[in-house]
Amino acid sequence: MQWFSGLYNFGVTDPTTRLMQQTLLLDADDTLWENNIYFERAITAFISYLDHRVHAPDEVREHLNHCERATIAKYGYGLQSFRRSLVDCFEQLSDAPISPERHARIVAFTEAIAAQEIELLPGVDATLAELSRRHTLVMVTKGNVDEQTDKLERSGLRPHFSAVEVLAEKNVAAYKELVSRHGWDTKSTWMIGNSPKSDVNPALGAGLNAVFIPHDSTWVLEHENVDAAPSGQLFMELGSLAELTRTF
Repeated sequence: MQWFSGLYNFGVTDPTTRLMQQTLLLDADDTLWENNIYFERAITAFISYLDHRVHAPDEVREHLNHCERATIAKYGYGLQSFRRSLVDCFEQLSDAPISPERHARIVAFTEAIAAQEIELLPGVDATLAELSRRHTLVMVTKGNVDEQTDKLERSGLRPHFSAVEVLAEKNVAAYKELVSRHGWDTKSTWMIGNSPKSDVNPALGAGLNAVFIPHDSTWVLEHENVDAAPSGQLFMELGSLAELTRTF
């Protein structure tokens, strides 16, 4: 476990002492359960299917990233947006127009993701069960409300959370709105997740503490350098969610 910022100023003199009565905001995808690995498999299959004669696979992937940024800006997150990105990428790079058969094949790549069973990351259920006995747990994720709610229900983790927030975007303004609406004390509220761009940096920017739990397959569009914690706030990096029980 790595601690950053002023523990003594925060009133914690021993990092091995558990903090009590905290509000823990937990990301979902790639923090509680696997998610991006399934999208990566679909992208690999898509690039292979496109089999472009000019652009190398990494160039096709870069163009797909561009398409995803555009569709997210217009339609938000979720499988339908991802499907649009694949279709747009195919149409923009393919010499031939997309036929109904090819469109169906591309759709099939995303249907495989939708059919995927929820695969919890190691120790998640037991960790949340323990944490929920001492703290207030809130799931704070972003994406399509129906998709994220469905994944939570299928995961079996819903009883651990006192509230669920599915946001269109996770930025400083969104976190500040949540704090205001729920009346959370920023000094005892932590955002926990695998994304520097959505979980750590904007939470710190909103005055919260943050816990970064890296995932080997974090979505490339979520990559970002981790900001330093401002004075009076705390940031820590852990190797797994289960390690939270050492501090909370």
